[in-house]
Amino acid sequence: MYLPRLTSVLTLALAAVGQDVSTRAVEKAFFAANLPANLSIVFKPTALLEVAFPQATGPPIVLHAGIHVPRNGTAGPPTFHVVGDVGPGPFVVATVDPDAPTPQDPTSAQIRHFLGGNFFNHGSLLVNNTPAVSNFLQPTPPAGSPAHRYTFLLFHQSPEFATQMFVDSATSVANFNISLFASEVDLGNPIAGTFMLVAPEPTT
Repeated sequence: MYLPRLTSVLTLALAAVGQDVSTRAVEKAFFAANLPANLSIVFKPTALLEVAFPQATGPPIVLHAGIHVPRNGTAGPPTFHVVGDVGPGPFVVATVDPDAPTPQDPTSAQIRHFLGGNFFNHGSLLVNNTPAVSNFLQPTPPAGSPAHRYTFLLFHQSPEFATQMFVDSATSVANFNISLFASEVDLGNPIAGTFMLVAPEPTT
């Protein structure tokens, strides 16, 4: 009679294994991966952004900064939680790939994999009430490329974001610049973030 409850507890425990637990550790991982320089951002997180990818079977994959995730586990769309005293929102979430088409030759970077606003904090779960500017795009690093650094950033939303006309659903996802966009719409610096490493699927 206790088996369903035990299974539920184990599932929650497994889901929590990967999540970030320290802003200092996340900041250190970002700098070790050279992300602040590559993205031209000031990264001094004051909260933790938890990103979870649902799976067809088993618990979700919960990111910690720098985790390797198999591409077939990244279909998403992911869910977002924030841990920290950041207020109710609204927030903007952005996901970019600075390594396209390859880390050695990032001529298409940044690829915009997600951009959405009007996220509100509901008991740490971030819920948005409007369509995303750019819907989630699954990672697709090309064959032969090393792993790409797919980076998730959380910003306080500015009034300017609601009326911005720099990006919409028809705008190319390639050659995006999150730092420039944040400056144009007065988002300031990201308050939280994390990233995952995703390599191409193995060839047979």
